Amino acid sequence: MFVIITYDVSEKRVGKVCKTLRKYLDWTQNSVFEGEITKGTLSKCLAEIDAIIEKEADSIYIYQVANPRNLKKSVHGYEKNLSNLFL
Repeated sequence: MFVIITYDVSEKRVGKVCKTLRKYLDWTQNSVFEGEITKGTLSKCLAEIDAIIEKEADSIYIYQVANPRNLKKSVHGYEKNLSNLFL
């Protein structure tokens, strides 16, 4: 499935959340990750995130798209694709 994950977490935890999500998805914007992932791998990713965040203060939003062909993405301005920066 295709997912988009956004987050709003305390500055103390933002680096850990970002590093964890980078293991599973593509970083497309500040606090936004997206990509193909299996349900099992998503569960593993979210378990790692749950161990980092404070549920009373931090927010994680997961948008699941069962069929990515039904999703149209357009970018206005510069499209960040940080995965292309590494050879």
